[in-house]
Amino acid sequence: MPLEIVTLPCRTDNYAFLIHDAASGETAVVDVPEAAPISAALKERGWTLSHVLLTHHHGDHVEGLSELLAEHPAKVVGARADRARLPPLDVELSEGDTITIGGETAQVLDVSGHTVGHIAFYFPQTGAAFTADSLMALGCGRVFEGTPEMMWDSLSKLAALPPETVICSGHEYTLNNGRFALTVDPENPALKERVEKVQAARDANRPTVPSTLSEELATNPFLRGHDSAIQRTIGMEGADPAQVFAEVRRRKDNF
Repeated sequence: MPLEIVTLPCRTDNYAFLIHDAASGETAVVDVPEAAPISAALKERGWTLSHVLLTHHHGDHVEGLSELLAEHPAKVVGARADRARLPPLDVELSEGDTITIGGETAQVLDVSGHTVGHIAFYFPQTGAAFTADSLMALGCGRVFEGTPEMMWDSLSKLAALPPETVICSGHEYTLNNGRFALTVDPENPALKERVEKVQAARDANRPTVPSTLSEELATNPFLRGHDSAIQRTIGMEGADPAQVFAEVRRRKDNF
């Protein structure tokens, strides 16, 4: 049976995710932007928190942790490479390691770029990847610590997952990302249609996260460095996809 995933809006534009295994009762949360929404969701469902999966050290992904643990003790899991900047970890993981929640084992992927040491969790049976600020809906995280080449490698790793994978990312940035995407991929009909749907969802105060990898492959310019139409629009026909990505990211930073 697939794990149950609950999307929890936090702060002004963050998301946390509950992952629940009905058979064992184990429940994990991915990132803790704030404690209250997570605690409320656990109580509402009668679930007991067993694991906290941290993707990276930024405050808007970890600052609710101590308050949450005071009420819901759980094992804290995060990247070995970033342990000096993360809250204290009970389990340290690197790419190639796994973590089991209930009856399903997740794969750990190094998706450095936004930060060095950022990890993602991929649950192949459920078909979901928790990507936080690496791959995002119609976007990707700003490259604060890594290099564009590092971020492109991380995104390429995620792009190679099965297309039906559900992408659980960390922020409600989709509408702004879509408006930018149209500046570098203006003739993409799938992108135009998606932005219209995103606008309607936001007008109704509905979340646009999670998305699917197939949607991102068709419309997210940060996965499309190989696309000739984008290359032509930005004047980089025939360029290396990593260089195209770097230029698209530079333009988004100034959008």
